[in-house]
Amino acid sequence: MPENLIEELKTMLIEGLRLEDVAPEDIAPDGALFGSGLGLDSIDALEIGVMLDRRYGVKITSGDERNPQIFASLNALAEFVASNRTR
Repeated sequence: MPENLIEELKTMLIEGLRLEDVAPEDIAPDGALFGSGLGLDSIDALEIGVMLDRRYGVKITSGDERNPQIFASLNALAEFVASNRTR
């Protein structure tokens, strides 16, 4: 998986979700994005879905049973984007 995709996603999350006091190096590629990890919630997941669609043409629906795996970590999200992107 391209390292620059991980960095792009870090920047997208910080800017798109307006994560104050979070720097790219604060986001561990294998760390949890939700709950005790980065502390994101279901509204953030919806916003991430919209950003991924706009930027990469990747569709994530709220009812997708793979969502817990897709959003498990930054690495998991990057793998999903890399294998499903249309842009």
